[in-house]
Amino acid sequence: MPQTLTEGTRAGAVDAPPAPDSKRRWLILAIIGIAQLMVVLDATIVNIALPSAQTDLGFSDGNRQWIVTAYSLAFASLLLLGGRIADLFGRKPAFLVGVAGFAAASVLGGASTSFGMLVTARALQGVFGALLAPAALSLLNTTFTDAKERAKAFSVYGAIAGAGGAVGLLLGGVLTDALDWRWTLFVNLVFAVVAFAGGWVLLNNHRDAANSKLDLPGTLLVSSGLFSLVYGFSNAETHDWSSPATWGFLAAGGVLLTAFTWWQTRAKHPLLPMRVLLDRDRAASFITVLITGAGMFGVFLFLTYYLQLNLGFSPTKTGVAFLPMMAALMVMAQVSTTMLVPRIGPKAVIPAGFAIAAVGMAWLTGIGLDSSFSTDVLPQLLLIGAGLGIVMPPAMSLATSGIAPEDAGVASATVNTMQQVGGSIGTALLNTLAASAATSYLSGKDATNKLVQAQSTIESYTTAFWWSAGFFVAGALIAFLLYRRGKLEQDADAAPVVHM
Repeated sequence: MPQTLTEGTRAGAVDAPPAPDSKRRWLILAIIGIAQLMVVLDATIVNIALPSAQTDLGFSDGNRQWIVTAYSLAFASLLLLGGRIADLFGRKPAFLVGVAGFAAASVLGGASTSFGMLVTARALQGVFGALLAPAALSLLNTTFTDAKERAKAFSVYGAIAGAGGAVGLLLGGVLTDALDWRWTLFVNLVFAVVAFAGGWVLLNNHRDAANSKLDLPGTLLVSSGLFSLVYGFSNAETHDWSSPATWGFLAAGGVLLTAFTWWQTRAKHPLLPMRVLLDRDRAASFITVLITGAGMFGVFLFLTYYLQLNLGFSPTKTGVAFLPMMAALMVMAQVSTTMLVPRIGPKAVIPAGFAIAAVGMAWLTGIGLDSSFSTDVLPQLLLIGAGLGIVMPPAMSLATSGIAPEDAGVASATVNTMQQVGGSIGTALLNTLAASAATSYLSGKDATNKLVQAQSTIESYTTAFWWSAGFFVAGALIAFLLYRRGKLEQDADAAPVVHM
């Protein structure tokens, strides 16, 4: 039976301004896409530049992780607050302040003269990214209400979200090789100027939750809970899992998030209303985004190591190597959102995408010291890209489809939070498992032998790939069990929600 996703649509349409015309809607999509690309690629563009930044600023290997962690901690812990601010005070000001603040923090980072200055800039990027990302997604959700146009728009947005990490690797490599590591941060100014100017001209402001108030206890609970969770997983990379710095923060995060959930059922103006989470298809989509974020880490990080350290690729060539995967992801993003899900429904399509990505990851475990990129890496990347293109864009669309307009910002923030937390979980687990595999391989062997050392790195990569494949298999099973049968259709009688 077709499903109807109309929650909040009639109520939200009262006194709504007219929808932007078709040309303006697609211009808005372009602006949103540029802003989203700036946020997503920043998660990886700096990674390639880290060795150069470390040499220039003179910080230790132990401190290097904080350049990445400072961003992810601020971003993940403040996303829900950023989404609610967009609902309460308007998406246009949230979008513009987010873009401008992100650009200013990027310039500060590029001009850094010390380790502390760079870490501060990265944390500020995370703060403003937490305001920008949910505002951008909620703008997309409320701009495109026609089913066909919405599918096309989310296929573009989902492709950016999925391929942004690879774009970051490519752009980071090119800028580091051709110019300087500082340009991996300065380049954000180019994106920001275009996004800010376009947003200023094209967007109109509307406060869908203007009559609500900010849930301060809920904000404190969820922000501290997400901070503890991400910090605990980050510590797992440098500490043992038995260290209080790891399990202590993970336990604290679990307690705080449990308390947050309890409070949301009692708060008069909840930060994250339970109606956002309790829809079955939406919950399935949130979990899908979480698992995808965890599994994708194995592709980008460990394959980057393999290409550079084992196959001898330069940073630029490494980025170029990911282009076929990005192309496959973008093509299948269009196919899945505009053709497959509307005709078949997510219960069949999304598990199939996970299964394709899992096969690609499992196939990638066949790499060796003498492997060829064209035969042992490229076909697998195409499969993984195709699978992720089938999964990510429709999951992001379904996670915000049918949402009440006053909840659009916080629902969009939940999508970003799931992706960020999933990436943190994947980072910690796969790094730990990979390191254990390398240590286990070296046991009883001559660890000074360079060939043995090289083979131990291969063992670490393939272990990470197997676990990533396992994440995708789990995602296929969970998506199949949770998504309802049938295709998703909007109620033709429901008034569209357009608050631009």
